[in-house]
Amino acid sequence: VMKNVFFDTCVYHQPGIDLLFKVIDVDNILFGSEMVGAVRGIDPETGQYFDDTKRYVDALDISAADKRKVFEGNARRVYPRLDAQLAARGL
Repeated sequence: VMKNVFFDTCVYHQPGIDLLFKVIDVDNILFGSEMVGAVRGIDPETGQYFDDTKRYVDALDISAADKRKVFEGNARRVYPRLDAQLAARGL
C-alpha cells in the first residue's frame, strides 16, 4: 500500500521534516513548497521565511542522490507525462 502513498515536504520546521524522513521511504517523498502560499511570515526562531521549505531538506543528512529524488526524480516518476514533456525540452 505505501508504494502508492506519497508525502510532501511542506512542513514548517526541521523536526517535522526529520521525522518524515525517518518514517517514510525517500522514494515516497515529494518536494512541496508554499512559495506563493499561505504562510508568508518569518519564523522568529530562525529569521527565515516559513515558506522556504527547501532549506529543511537541504539540512538533512541524506545523500545527494536522495535529495535529487525528493526535489525532482520522484515527481518525474509519479507524473510520467510531465517527465516526458520535460525530457522533450531537454530538461
